[in-house]
Amino acid sequence: MNIRLQLFELEDQQWFPHVVRQGMQDYLRFMISTLSTYEAALPLLEELLSKTQQQQHITDLCSGAGGGIAGIRDALSKRTGMPVRVTLTDLYPNLDAYEYLYNQSKGAITFVPDPVNALAVPENLHGVRTIFSSFHHFPPHIAKSILQDAVDKRAAIGIFEGAKKSWAELLLLWVTFPIVILLITPFIKPFKISRLFFTYLIPLIPIGILWDGTVSLLRIYPPKKLLNIANKVKGAKYTWKAGRVGKGPGKHVIYLIGYPDNE
Repeated sequence: MNIRLQLFELEDQQWFPHVVRQGMQDYLRFMISTLSTYEAALPLLEELLSKTQQQQHITDLCSGAGGGIAGIRDALSKRTGMPVRVTLTDLYPNLDAYEYLYNQSKGAITFVPDPVNALAVPENLHGVRTIFSSFHHFPPHIAKSILQDAVDKRAAIGIFEGAKKSWAELLLLWVTFPIVILLITPFIKPFKISRLFFTYLIPLIPIGILWDGTVSLLRIYPPKKLLNIANKVKGAKYTWKAGRVGKGPGKHVIYLIGYPDNE
């Protein structure tokens, strides 16, 4: 599937209920963590960490509910032999999820409670920048601006999408996800009555997940388009790499990584 359609996702809309948005993000975090979706991206993240002076710190942009960041942080710490720290940020911070991850990680995962715009990351947020499962939300001119902000501040950056971008994935989404959502919702932490209400009584969360999941697959940038956007960024000389890694259902990752040369 090499096409990309700039459709709209419900969770991007300012009018969309935040409690439903949080429920959708919590589901995504649970699935990514359970499936270890970004396991194949670990060598790429390790490469980014090795190319920056901030070897032990990741600033995650557009964090949603944190995705599989806890497992990623643990695995990276083992691979590098150093305790990697993560700072979560988002334009619409999911504070309940962030506090849960902060407590579970004993402070190794921290967060910024105020909105953070990926187009203008505050100067005090250092380390390797990452965006998991979110870069597809942005049209090309904004996607380029996100990369430009990283280059302007000489920050290494990694873009990761947990998908192969195929029609088979789209079919799998519509056939299996309605059942999976209903089965796993009671086991998602932190527990919320609102999540049960908007899943089983008024099913806005399942509807939102199916719609946004479909649109996400259609919006994800193929590797060549990611590289084309990166090559239009001006400023410091960067090494850019894009491609696909991973095998098996739920294990495919599309990526773009970039870091300053001679860093």
